[in-house]
Amino acid sequence: MSGSYKNCQSCGMPLKKDPQGGGTESDGSKSMAYCSRCYQAGAFINPQMTITEMQALVKGKLQEMGFPGFVASFFTKGIPKLERWKVA
Repeated sequence: MSGSYKNCQSCGMPLKKDPQGGGTESDGSKSMAYCSRCYQAGAFINPQMTITEMQALVKGKLQEMGFPGFVASFFTKGIPKLERWKVA
């Protein structure tokens, strides 16, 4: 994976909305691909999480923020296409 992204490549959150400005790599530098809720110190916070679990988590968070269920579902449809979930 190279370059920087506009959205976290694990959960899909816009990186500019991350209060910590992004996750961190093992050397302490900012991750250009993952948010602080998904990635810290060069590793995923919840490495065992499945795509389905991530979609449910994100949908729940969006609904907590006031998004209707159908809108939250729409936003989670793209999660399987993010870099973290691509099968090598």
